[in-house]
Amino acid sequence: MKLNKLTLAAGMLLAIAGGAAQVQAQPVKNIVLVHGAFVGGAGWRPVYDRLTHDGYNVTLVQEPLTGFPEDVTATRRIIDQQNGPVILVGHSYGGAIITEAGNDAKVAGLVYIAAHALDNGETEASNGKKFPNSAHPFAKSSDGYLTIAPENYHSDFAADLPAAQADFEAHAQMPTNSAVFTANIPDPAWKTKPSWYMVAKADKIISPDLERMYAKRAHSHTVEIAGASHSVYQSHPDDVAKLIEQAALHAQP
Repeated sequence: MKLNKLTLAAGMLLAIAGGAAQVQAQPVKNIVLVHGAFVGGAGWRPVYDRLTHDGYNVTLVQEPLTGFPEDVTATRRIIDQQNGPVILVGHSYGGAIITEAGNDAKVAGLVYIAAHALDNGETEASNGKKFPNSAHPFAKSSDGYLTIAPENYHSDFAADLPAAQADFEAHAQMPTNSAVFTANIPDPAWKTKPSWYMVAKADKIISPDLERMYAKRAHSHTVEIAGASHSVYQSHPDDVAKLIEQAALHAQP
């Protein structure tokens, strides 16, 4: 009888442990997408469609691009609305935002899509001097907001998108406060959260070598997309969605 009780107890413990393992193996279902400078969240639509088709709960942040604190606050507001663990995804400047907002306890993993993954003491501007890009200089308004000159948008930002689409985006830009490019992040979330990184190998806005540096330093699970422009999240939505789903499957809350 005693042996049977011990066997029963051991079996119950194994069942509990197995159940816990099954719970842990479930993918994170909440995905939050953060756009970069000059663009809005609508560019994520192809990725959104693929992720929602696969059963994920996807929410886009529409940050105002008026200042780094305001953009982080807008992102945290969306994270707060989620009903469980979150995979936080950032493109371009959005990478700086998720590096700060990713410290939220709900965030289980970070995905950088041709994005800045800054360390304390670094800024996008300073890193851009160490790893120069190949784009034209940005245009600056009298009140300190930056845009890409429309005639340069296709070649610099979206060379692998149809010309008509790039032309529309060039004339639908969200001017971005130049101050966001000098924001400092004292406690980067990638130091404590698992991360995934996509390098756009033909990126002219952020040097691909800078992207590789970010990915290597953060020990990110990394993929490189040949021929991809800075708009890789639009031109290669299948690859982007696949990487996000890998993060959702393997990040543990």
